[in-house]
Amino acid sequence: MSISTEYAVTIRPLRVADGGGFIALVPDLPGCMSDGQTPEEAMANAQDAIACWIEAAHEMGRPIPQPTPEEPVQMLKFG
Repeated sequence: MSISTEYAVTIRPLRVADGGGFIALVPDLPGCMSDGQTPEEAMANAQDAIACWIEAAHEMGRPIPQPTPEEPVQMLKFG
């Protein structure tokens, strides 16, 4: 039986010098990140990155951090 856990994901635009698109960071899972050409693609890729991160941690016998018990904050850029 699998337990559903929700991790907060922060999505930020990448600079054009860095290739453009968007990066998705998972603060509760150190080093867990992904990217995509759109925020939606970055989020979908982050789901795969989270699954891979957790699988690798299991294989190495490392603990899986619990999500930070906070409500996600949505940041809006104006201008």
